[in-house]
Amino acid sequence: MSATEPALVQPKATIGYIDHIKVLLTVLVIMHHACVTYGAPGGWYYSEKSTFIGAVLPMTIFVSVNQAFFMGFFFFLSALFVPSSYNKKGPVKFVSDRLIRLGIPLVFYSLILSPFVSYLVYYFAQGNHITYAQYLGCYDNWIEFGVLWFVAALLVFTMAYAVYRVIAKNEQALVKLPALKRIILFAAIIGLVSFAVRTVFPVGWVLKPLGFQPGHFAQYIAMFALGIIASNNKWLGNTTYAMGKRAKTIVIWVIAIGFPLFFVARTLLKFPVEWFSSGFHWQQLWYAVWEQVVGFCMVTALLCIGKERWNKSSVFLGKLSRATFAVYIFHPLVLVALSMLLRAWTVDPGLKALVVAPLGVGLSFLLGLALVRIPGVNRVL
Repeated sequence: MSATEPALVQPKATIGYIDHIKVLLTVLVIMHHACVTYGAPGGWYYSEKSTFIGAVLPMTIFVSVNQAFFMGFFFFLSALFVPSSYNKKGPVKFVSDRLIRLGIPLVFYSLILSPFVSYLVYYFAQGNHITYAQYLGCYDNWIEFGVLWFVAALLVFTMAYAVYRVIAKNEQALVKLPALKRIILFAAIIGLVSFAVRTVFPVGWVLKPLGFQPGHFAQYIAMFALGIIASNNKWLGNTTYAMGKRAKTIVIWVIAIGFPLFFVARTLLKFPVEWFSSGFHWQQLWYAVWEQVVGFCMVTALLCIGKERWNKSSVFLGKLSRATFAVYIFHPLVLVALSMLLRAWTVDPGLKALVVAPLGVGLSFLLGLALVRIPGVNRVL
């Protein structure tokens, strides 16, 4: 491959499904955080956890399956277009463009958006009725990337790629699209690595102030690297619908068998929940491998099936795809604002999740669509 040849040499029309998958993943992110707000495990700006098992259980299953693949998938999709961008722009312009495109949102979120979202919770949920100026006067969490930990990690990964390209002198490894068996084997290996990392850094342990959770980074690094390799070797053009259907079947069975077994282990055998996410426990190894098999097979299924079934041109989905970065940045503001508006509603938080999740999706995309129409702003978003 020459230095000027785009790595992903497929016409835009033939990879339209990638845009559709980006929309789907962004919707899942919003719904994920709505579920974390109202019952699923995890941290968020505001929590109002349900104790009703009929609400907590499905939300927990939903966020667990999401966590298995959706952020790793974002890294894979982002990496797909990195080689062609580097080849076209060269190292200096590539690095400067990435610093602008990713750095400006990081600064904006940390210095402006995150303090304001935190203030909403401080004022309305915690009952501290002071002005925003007074709140900022005692605010000391100025480096807070929140959900933009992903952007910070992506910036680190792309800078590492730029350094690699300078050192490697444009030499690219030729790798064939792996068969599904090899993908599952690789997933299991990443599960073993995740297990090792989580014995030191449990799931939920956060590297401040970056917001990185090392317990999940084995998959993120692997997915980004695979995205680079996939781009250089045109894997998307070689995927098949049959491969996607097999991967989908595996996902269904692994989830259908796995969750009942986890439930039995947790409730009947009384294994502590911490044993599944930290420490040198076989339960932690079990969950880590399960998670990665689900994640890699889910990504494979969505790519292969999407190429066959979702590759139709859509003006509407194209506009939504254009706004996904803006939606990702601003959805915490929308979700927290909705949660504050519904605080006084005296129903189980699980019911609030059913309202906040779809409203959060719709309003976040409306806001994102408006933002990408603003001159100047649309150069970053």
